[in-house]
Amino acid sequence: MMRHRSSRWTAVLVAAGLILSGCGNGLLGDPGGAASDDGPIRLGMLAPRTGSEAAIGPYMQNGAQLAIDEINAKGGVDGRMLELVVEDDACDPKTAVAGANKLIAAGVHVSVGGYCSGATLPTLPVFHRVKIPMIIPAANSYELVEQKLDNVFLINGTGDQQAAAAATWIGKQRAASVVVMHDNTSAPRDMAVRTQSRLASTGVKVAVEIVTPKESDYSANVAVALRAKPDLIYWTGYFQEGGLIIRQLRHAGYRGAIMVGDGAVSAKLVEIAGATEAAGVFATMTQTPDTLPGAQGWLSAYKTKFGQEPGPYSNQSYDAVRLAAEAVRAAGGTDGAKVIAALAKVDGFPMFSGPLRFTPEHTLSSGGFQILVVKDGRFTLADPLT
Repeated sequence: MMRHRSSRWTAVLVAAGLILSGCGNGLLGDPGGAASDDGPIRLGMLAPRTGSEAAIGPYMQNGAQLAIDEINAKGGVDGRMLELVVEDDACDPKTAVAGANKLIAAGVHVSVGGYCSGATLPTLPVFHRVKIPMIIPAANSYELVEQKLDNVFLINGTGDQQAAAAATWIGKQRAASVVVMHDNTSAPRDMAVRTQSRLASTGVKVAVEIVTPKESDYSANVAVALRAKPDLIYWTGYFQEGGLIIRQLRHAGYRGAIMVGDGAVSAKLVEIAGATEAAGVFATMTQTPDTLPGAQGWLSAYKTKFGQEPGPYSNQSYDAVRLAAEAVRAAGGTDGAKVIAALAKVDGFPMFSGPLRFTPEHTLSSGGFQILVVKDGRFTLADPLT
């Protein structure tokens, strides 16, 4: 699901390594390898545990913990056990920077977190300064890539890749007029701008409406959007605001198509909007466990362990841990520079999104975005002909 809020900068950095070989009941592989250091391999995760996006944090933590438990059950990485250290970032830049420094103080070797891009962005120099590798499972604003830091690796499709998928699908709907709405934070803004550019180049009439995040009443924004008489409205922000906007659009009489970005793909969006209002809402989203063939074993393992269905970014967080473990194995230990070098050389590592190969910018060679639709109260794969 998009991931991503925006802000300023701060400083400090760390070191560690990543790339895993396998996981027990998971979707792939088997760990092993030779590490030169002793003691546990500590993986740090920044995820929202408070604030408007708090529902996502437990999914990320659970997905990561599932991978750790599977790897440790097989002996860890060359006999070294993995440990997960989690700090709240609240999708807030200041909270995230404080959390990053806490993770560094806790001695983490690799960072496997990052949901909101705006909160993740200011942590990049913090971890870079101390050469801690960052495998980012969710945050995907191109602003993260533009920092050109060698320790940063994104395993979610970028905002540009998502914009391309959105524009292609919108084109198939033959929408002549589109309103793109965002909250002016990092990833939503980045994706909105890129989608607008792609649509405008094909002759689609595009209007942009910017909202203030964390409000409760978006009726003024809705009124402005509807004056453009859109065939489709694309919300690129998060589920809290997205749910309210969808509800208020429908209550204002809008019956056209609505689509949301990956940051809004959550059961919470349906809950906030209302099942009736959310029905038929489309979304751009990377692979989720329940839309992937062959993931039943993983789904079962997750439900058994945590007593609930996996949610957004649980599988990406699972893969982030696996990749981190493989990188440490390939690097022969937790030296940050060596782990970073190992990550850059990954070629075909199996993940939910497919065999992993990084571009020179340390992004996925293929974004893997698909179109979902809300049906019977939940996001499911949309009919490709829709």
